[in-house]
Formats: sequence, C-alpha cells, structure tokens
Amino acid sequence: MTLSDQEKLRYSRHLNLPMFGLEVQEKLKNSKVLVVGTGGLGAPMLQYLTAVGVGTIGVVDFDVVDESNLQRQVLFGSHDIGKSKTSVAIAKLKLQNPFVTFLEFNVKLEASNALAIIEQFDAVADGTDNFPTRYLVNDACVLTGKPNIYASIYRFEGQVSVFNWINNEGLLGPNYRDIFPTPPPPGMVPNCAEGGVLGVLPGIIGSIQASEVIKVLTGIGAPLSGKLFLFDVLDFSTRVLNIKRDPLNPLNGIIPSITELIDYEEFCGLKQLTTIEVLAPQDLHRRILEGEALCLIDVREEEEFHQANIGGKWIPLNEIERRFDEIPKSGTVVLICKSGQRSATAIRRLIDQQGYQNLCNLEGGLIAWKRVISPDLNLF
Repeated sequence: MTLSDQEKLRYSRHLNLPMFGLEVQEKLKNSKVLVVGTGGLGAPMLQYLTAVGVGTIGVVDFDVVDESNLQRQVLFGSHDIGKSKTSVAIAKLKLQNPFVTFLEFNVKLEASNALAIIEQFDAVADGTDNFPTRYLVNDACVLTGKPNIYASIYRFEGQVSVFNWINNEGLLGPNYRDIFPTPPPPGMVPNCAEGGVLGVLPGIIGSIQASEVIKVLTGIGAPLSGKLFLFDVLDFSTRVLNIKRDPLNPLNGIIPSITELIDYEEFCGLKQLTTIEVLAPQDLHRRILEGEALCLIDVREEEEFHQANIGGKWIPLNEIERRFDEIPKSGTVVLICKSGQRSATAIRRLIDQQGYQNLCNLEGGLIAWKRVISPDLNLF
C-alpha cells in the first residue's frame, strides 16, 4: 500500500530524512508488529509506533488499569482505573493516528495461543515483566521465525536487545535463551510491583525499544542483534555487551530438544508455588477480628515493612533460612509480602528445608489486602 497525500503530510519529517524517505515510510505502513504488554514499556512504545506510522499494531494484555500503574504507564489516567488496558490503549491510540490498524488481544498470552497470535505479525516487541512470558515469547518467536525486540526494566536500570533476527548476510542472531538459558529461582528477582521502578525509566527504555522495532521493520541502521544494551538512569551510564549464539541452546542449537511450546510456569519453578495453602485477605481479617492466635511473618525488605504493615514479625526473605527458629511449627503461620510471590517462595523454602506443615500465604499479598480490607494502607 502506498501513502495518501494526508499521510505524506503527517510523516513529512520522516520523508525528509536521508536513508529514510518515502520507501521506508511505506515499509512501516505495510508492516505488522505485536506489542506484548501495555505497561511501563508497552505504553511509550505503543505511542511512538503509532505516531511513526506502523501500519498494523497488535496489542496483547489481559490486565486492567491499577492506580499503582499511573506513575509510569503514560497511556492511562485516573479515570481509566479498573478498565481493560487493551481497550483503553487502543481507543487512545486511534485518536493519535487514524491511519493505523489495531488488533486487540485481551487475553493472557499462553502456550495454547501464542503461536497462532504471533504468526500473524512481522515482529514482536516484548514489554512484559515476568520470566514465564519472556521465555514463552522468545520460544514462540524462534519457532515461528519472528524477530523479538526485547526490553526489561528494574528499579533504576533497563536493558534492550533484538533476538532471533536475520541480518543482511542471512546470519541468524542469538535469542533470549542464549543469554539466559535458565530462569532465576522463583522470588530471586522481584517484578516492578515488588522491586519498584523509577517512573521515567520505562519511557526511556520503551522509546529505545520502539526505535529497534523501526529498524527491524524497515531495514535501516543496525539493530541490537548480538548485543545487550544496559542503561542506569542514576549515573547515566551505558554499556553494550556482545552476545553470541550458544551451540547448546535447546531451541536452535546443535541438538534442539524443544520443538514446541512448553509449560513456562513449571519451567520457571512457579507451578509448585500454586500448591501452597493460601488465605484470602477477608478470611485473615475475619480471623484476626475473632481473636485467633495467628503468627504473621512479613518477608519484605526493611523499608517496605516500616512504610506500611499489618503487624506481625519482620523476617526478610533473604534471612528466612537462618531465622527459621523464630517461626513456630504449631498453630497457623501466615506469611506476607507485597504481592504474594516472595512469601510463597519463603514458604516453599521452609517446607523443603525444615518440614513446616502449618504455613499459609496471604493470597495476593498486601496489594490484595489494600484493595479488599484497607484502602488507606500506604504501600509503595
């Protein structure tokens, strides 16, 4: 498809660029990219990909807007809280550029649907914040032959790379498993909800990610294939690490052992955490009001605990093994963290290493407690 006169006017600053011009702009118009996640990275990335004129943009996310999203997810406002992220994002993006077609996938990306969704697009941009989905997106891109423009953020740091990209010489670049062949132990690396993230950081990294998408779709410049870009916003330091394909990569190494999508929750060690006994916030609240003798253990970091807590003993996750003697093996012991992930990890360690049988996890953590029981709880 060629550009209309109105589109030529809209993209005129592109058309004046050396090595860009009409031909490259028309490549963008005829390209399709899938953005996985509409959060901190997805929000700025979607806005810029829409503005520059990518012809078809798929948006996949199953979440709703939460108030804690608003300091970084710049597509959303206070009046969007509780609404579907994909529907809100697409409605706003359509106003930004009427020449872009949007495909909405208001679903959780899983092994059962990832291949069918991803194969519709020329490239995938991964803006997720959890390891199961990162491995899922990576593997699905390799199996379908799609480039994967990857980024991640944590606290004050971000990273960007381009995976599974074939260069002009026909050489295939590395993928996510070449850098991270196995995921870290569950709870070792907190997500943004638990570890926090500076609000401007995803805007910076998401914009870089969008620029890599443009390079991949159009063929201009040199994408970050075979390189991992690292950025620290506090001291404004950057590094670029060279990465190579691993001959032992189970997806596309010498002897591939993964030929189809797998159970990524199990692969990342999260499946076992779902078997832990949980206690809903309303049930814990009721039992506290009834005066039941419960032992509460908060496994968050010290500054988190002092900022806001619901009582109990503070034993951070990284001290749980050496302080197990402070946790009774009789009565009901409820472990608590912000989202329920770190406390579940603590429970698994105590069960496996010390044989505890009286532990349960506050379901959804203090985020759920704040939503259901105590809206004024000052979480950060």
